[in-house]
Amino acid sequence: MKEGNVFQQGIDGGSKEKENLVIVGSGPAAWTAALYAARAEVGPLVFAGVNQGGPRGGQLTTTQTVENYPGFPHGVGGSELIQLMEQHARVYETRVLEEDVIDITGDAGQFIIHGTKSRVETRAIILATGASAKRLDIEGDKEFWNRGISACAVCDGALPIFRGKILMVIGGGDSACEEALYLTKFGNIKLVLRGGKFRASKIMQKRVLNNPKIDVTFFHVVEKALGEEFLEKVLLKDVKTGQRREEAVSGLFYAIGHNPNTEFLKSLKDRVELNESGYIVTQESTHTSLDGCFAAGDVTSANVPYRQAITAAAMGCKAALNVERWLEEQS
Repeated sequence: MKEGNVFQQGIDGGSKEKENLVIVGSGPAAWTAALYAARAEVGPLVFAGVNQGGPRGGQLTTTQTVENYPGFPHGVGGSELIQLMEQHARVYETRVLEEDVIDITGDAGQFIIHGTKSRVETRAIILATGASAKRLDIEGDKEFWNRGISACAVCDGALPIFRGKILMVIGGGDSACEEALYLTKFGNIKLVLRGGKFRASKIMQKRVLNNPKIDVTFFHVVEKALGEEFLEKVLLKDVKTGQRREEAVSGLFYAIGHNPNTEFLKSLKDRVELNESGYIVTQESTHTSLDGCFAAGDVTSANVPYRQAITAAAMGCKAALNVERWLEEQS
């Protein structure tokens, strides 16, 4: 299959060649898709910009140590893992543009990717822009991020700094309950809710309330994270009385949801199906509701229950294979 070429919109409106595949994103799903597509001689072009303000490389880059990715028995830094994935994709001549995508127009076989600097025409696209974890705007958040504060219990909960310690989870939905239950393997948990009731399903509520290692506190919010080198305590406020108190904790886990990075899909919003939370709905593994448009990783509804690097990478693999077959069918 002939590899396409990048084109930039010229002032003279000169001729332009079409890409076979453009991948939007720079996390595990994007680089895995690029690797598989490149080895299949599809000639992928990756827009590796930030998109919607998240870090280049996605949420994995905010994880200090990844201990559950196969092949790294002693763990690997999140940023290092992303860099290795990108290097691997580049070995097979994956091309990369360091640009955000601000819009996508056109249709199957002739999509136009509008970047911050370039306009690229492509036959197929893979959307792998991930989701950004919601964080609390509290004093100390930046200082203690990855030093006691996290937004992924499964990613970070087993780290030595959390084992045998008192840990706090913020949130009242199913995700918060799941994270609190998971963290009981490593310590005693304080689950803090702003309101007076859970938003979680009845079964999840029951599991949390019946677990002796979880203490639930209603009508409270965290105002401040405190400590020296690592998180040592938080300042809690009772939203009903206004009273404040400090609680000793070694870990603070946000479980207040994610925002899928789909704002750039404004021109396709009526054609690419999103669920009620804004995640891309995938059909037949990685196909979206728009022909020629595929999606993988945390930006999809399919990966929401997992949100793991390995499941995102697996979807990237599937997306690339599906694109290869789709392109063959079009020729």
